[in-house]
Amino acid sequence: MRNEILLVAMLAVVYASVLLWYRLFGETGLLCFTVFATIATNIEVLLLVDAFGMEMTLGNILFSSTFLVTDILSEVAGKKAANRAVGVGIATSLLFILVSQSWLLYQPNGNDWAFPSIQSIFSNTPRLMVASLAVYAVVQVFDVWAYHKWWAFTTRRFGDARRFLWLRNNGSTLLSQLLNTFLFTFAAFLGVYPLGTLGSIVLSSYLIFIVTALADTPAVYLARRIKDRQDARASML
Repeated sequence: MRNEILLVAMLAVVYASVLLWYRLFGETGLLCFTVFATIATNIEVLLLVDAFGMEMTLGNILFSSTFLVTDILSEVAGKKAANRAVGVGIATSLLFILVSQSWLLYQPNGNDWAFPSIQSIFSNTPRLMVASLAVYAVVQVFDVWAYHKWWAFTTRRFGDARRFLWLRNNGSTLLSQLLNTFLFTFAAFLGVYPLGTLGSIVLSSYLIFIVTALADTPAVYLARRIKDRQDARASML
């Protein structure tokens, strides 16, 4: 149960951290969190673990937090701000790929002890990183688009722009994560793992994404409440 406990604890810590960074630093905090999550996910996804009776790559929870960030920004700051976070994530991934691959070009000092480990981790991952960058760009742009499409639909249908936050949040994220699961798993790991393992990764990843998508809805509501309180204080000044 060790892995399962760690995953549940990590979900709580990561989502709470998103809200804390938004509370402390506003939109800038969310952009900074996107940078952190993007870099950490590119490393963490290299690890394959067993949890809840399934094989899964790590990185799913941190990657899910980037959808929470864009959904919060969509809700409290608009589509332009959400797309700015997507752009930051894409630029971060691209720079991380270039920098991490440049490490392998250096001739290490005779006393160096870290280079073999760095080489072992990053020499076999250009494909994974490129796949991650391409899929991230496609899926995040789709998520922001879908969020605002759902929002426009519910506003038009019910005449209230604040209602049905849960629908636009989950409707966009669940579709985006389904797209992400298939695209990334096969782009990154086809030919690396057997098809059976790929199927297991797809299934486990999407089950995790369903849980993380449903779990982030209260966080989006809390972020909107933080925004409402900030606006109320500002109007009193």
